[in-house]
Formats: sequence, structure tokens, C-alpha cells
Amino acid sequence: MTWHVSEEDLRAYAHGELAPPLLWSADTHVGSCAACRAALASVSDPVALDAGWDRLDAELDAPSPGPGQRLLVRLGVADHTAQLLTATPVLRRSWLASVAFVLAATVLVVDAVDAPALFLALAPLLPLAAVALSYGPVLDPTYEIAAVAPTHGFRLLMIRTVAALTASLGLNCLAALALPGYGLLAFGWLLPALALTAAGLALSARLGPLLGPGLVGGAWTALMAVAAMHPAHTSVAFTTAGQSVAAALAALATLLLHQVRDRFDAKPY
Repeated sequence: MTWHVSEEDLRAYAHGELAPPLLWSADTHVGSCAACRAALASVSDPVALDAGWDRLDAELDAPSPGPGQRLLVRLGVADHTAQLLTATPVLRRSWLASVAFVLAATVLVVDAVDAPALFLALAPLLPLAAVALSYGPVLDPTYEIAAVAPTHGFRLLMIRTVAALTASLGLNCLAALALPGYGLLAFGWLLPALALTAAGLALSARLGPLLGPGLVGGAWTALMAVAAMHPAHTSVAFTTAGQSVAAALAALATLLLHQVRDRFDAKPY
């Protein structure tokens, strides 16, 4: 090898000032010439070199946002909020697919046996379960990351709750639209779903994210079981009186949740 990069060109190369086509030649040559690499090291600034490696490491270690996170950011959601939303366990495809399957199977059964009470009893439990599964160390693999995020615990809970409710209620509405023969009765689950979710969240402040919603879901299941033994075609929970009670319970539970909001920062669930 008779040609080597001059010291002046190596100095310009080290400072990023060498222009093509000499840059391309120097880049190829330095990779195969030990003498030029040693000369390059002698004219390089070690501080700038270390800073460059640090920038490269930071770039390689930076998480790559998924399509959902990029979409939320484009819609105006803050980057850290979008990251917390997309990390919500119940927004994963496996959970959404399983909920969609359960709702589809329920719609088919209701259509076959003409029993809307089955769908109305099941639909309010899905948002409650989604919210229960979206917060807490037991079921959330990103709980430690979320716990140290610069976000108030109650705000994080509300972010996850809105995401879980939006997904669950959206699937429930699609299932209700698949039962056009029942009219508005097919949407009778909405107010009970909001009441159950609010009550589950209010109780989770004291009992934890699983026990609180679990008790609420168990009470609802027991109520529906008792109603199923009633000869009436529609449970009282889905009459005008029942819907009014559900709305009142949802408002009361929301008020109680607001009063105990500081508990979500007091202990790690």
C-alpha cells in the first residue's frame, strides 16, 4: 500500500470537515490501514470522541415507538402520555381479540335463543375487567416503569382507565349494533357498566386493583343470577328505574373516587 491519508486530511476527517470524494476514500482506507488509524487517534479529540459514543449509545438504547404511539402523538397526545397509553395491558391485541371473541359468541347465542338478558348481564363486566387489569403490579408488566414516571398516581389511573374504557365500550357498542332487533334495549348495559367501573375504582383505593373490582363484579353477577330466576323478560336493572339507579350510583362512586384520589399515591398497588 503506497497511499496514506495525510495528517491534515485525517484532522479534517476527525472533525467531520472532510468533503467527498476524499471523504469516501479516507473512510475506506482508514478501515484497512492500521497506521492511518493510529495517526487518526493521535489527532482526534478524546472528549469529542467519547461524547459521540455516548450519543450513539443513547440513540441505540432509545425505545422505538410503535404505530399506536406515533398515531397518538400525531393526534396531539404528549409523548410520555402516549407511551403510558400504549403500554396499557388491555390494549394489547391478545386482550382485544379475546374480548371481541366473547362478545361475538354472546351475540350469536342471544340471536339464536332470543335472550338479550345474557348480553346485558355480560357487557358491563368487560369494561370493569379491563380497568382492573390495566393498573397494578400483579398484571401490568410495565408497572415499575409507570410507578417512577413523573405522573401523579391518580392521573396515571385515569389515563389507563380512559384507554381501557374507550376500547371496551367501543367493542360493546359494536356488539350492541349487531342486535338491531332489540333497539335501545341493546344499549341498556352502558349505565351499569359506568356504575360498576366507577364503584370498582373507588373500592380499589382501599382494597387493591383486583379485590375491589372483583367484589363489584361478584355483586353484579349475583344480582343477574337472581334476576334470571324472575319470570319477567327483562331484568329490573335495565328498566327506567334501574337505569336511573345505575346513573346515580355512577355519580356517587365517581364522587367517592375523587375524594380518595390521594390514596393511589400513598401505597404501591
